[in-house]
Amino acid sequence: MNILLKPIENDIQNLKWLISDLEINTSEMEKLPINHEKDWFLISSQEMKAICETDTQIVWGAFSGIDKNTELKTDRIEFPYADGNEEIWKNGNLQVENSIVEIIAWDSSYTIVKFTEKEMSDKFKEYFEEAIELEKYKWKK
Repeated sequence: MNILLKPIENDIQNLKWLISDLEINTSEMEKLPINHEKDWFLISSQEMKAICETDTQIVWGAFSGIDKNTELKTDRIEFPYADGNEEIWKNGNLQVENSIVEIIAWDSSYTIVKFTEKEMSDKFKEYFEEAIELEKYKWKK
């Protein structure tokens, strides 16, 4: 995750993160600000940085980055998920209203990153030349 966020690390310093549908492998569990008792939880940008600095494999997970000053009405949202969600494969379809960035870890095989701000998207695509638009991706048979 640390490498993934590198090109936008300055842009995401003022975000809080809604994390859900999380399944991980790590030997550094005690360093992670993760509440395994809940299906979802909120963390600060500093806590997200702590996750990034560990040796953690994210198998499944939905990470929604929201401006830290935005109030989330968690009683009114359907929490983001990856497994079985065909909508994540469409451009511009973020699962949490007011998200600025969404990162979906899909079965350790794919990582989907979506932005609502063009400047952030451009920085990401410039850094990761192999990044492609979701709707341009063709499943190999």
